[in-house]
Amino acid sequence: MSVPQEVHKNVILLPQTNQLRGLYSIIRDQTTKRGDFVFYSDRIIRLLVEEGLNQLPVEEAIIKCHGGHPYKGAKFLGKICGVSIVRAGESMEMGLRDCCRSVRIGKILIQRDEETALPKLFYEKLPEDISERYVFLLDPMLATGGSAMMAVEVLLRRGVRPERIFFLNLLAAPEGIKNFQDKYPDVKIITGGIDDHLDEHKYIVPGLGDFGDRYYCI
Repeated sequence: MSVPQEVHKNVILLPQTNQLRGLYSIIRDQTTKRGDFVFYSDRIIRLLVEEGLNQLPVEEAIIKCHGGHPYKGAKFLGKICGVSIVRAGESMEMGLRDCCRSVRIGKILIQRDEETALPKLFYEKLPEDISERYVFLLDPMLATGGSAMMAVEVLLRRGVRPERIFFLNLLAAPEGIKNFQDKYPDVKIITGGIDDHLDEHKYIVPGLGDFGDRYYCI
């Protein structure tokens, strides 16, 4: 497949090319060193951002080339921003900046409440005009979907329309996709891979380990 596949309504899977499968083979490998994990994860993140940009609306634009020749091109409509779910989501910010110069980036910190085992909002810092923007929500893993759903709640409270939110992740579990879509069917998920299932500890299988630890620590 050389084009993105809409595997469910509003769930877009990157083309499963030999190149992409090779990149995932590297970052899934438990023996891969941190430097290589970061390098090849960044390549996948860049692909996810590019596909997110493909989903934005455009209008026709006629420009003049050298020599005065016309060219029928396109111009993006509206402004975008990124919102990373701290900490692992911050790993995706540079990929967005590489594609969009001077893009504004917000942050949301969600952690599990030790007493209830449910996600809890601890911190948010978002652009004041976020309700007028298309939002790329950044988090590398979609497991149960709890953190992502809480992040979307925050965005909706700030006036962002659900159809303007694009959730970018490297790996997703079918259970997380279902949970997320049941609650927010109009938010578009853009993922590089859909794995088999969650295990009894709610980890993605086969997965790639703890993304944040492997990207920042190991």
